Amino acid sequence: MKKVFAIIAVALVASTVVSCGPSAEEKAKIEEQAKRTADSITAALNASLESAMTEAAPDSTATPDSAAAAAPAATEAH
Repeated sequence: MKKVFAIIAVALVASTVVSCGPSAEEKAKIEEQAKRTADSITAALNASLESAMTEAAPDSTATPDSAAAAAPAATEAH
């Protein structure tokens, strides 16, 4: 009889542990937090890329002719 009660007790504990999990409300909160985190990472990456692109862009005031003219003048001065 003790074995039967032990088996029933183990089954009850196992079913309790298995049935525990996040509720629909908790799942929604987790998904919302994941979406906010992904959005903030995306925004940070986009901002970083934009700043890198503006830093890497050539100077719009310099023309190819002025750069070519400045190069020989610099070599003649040495």
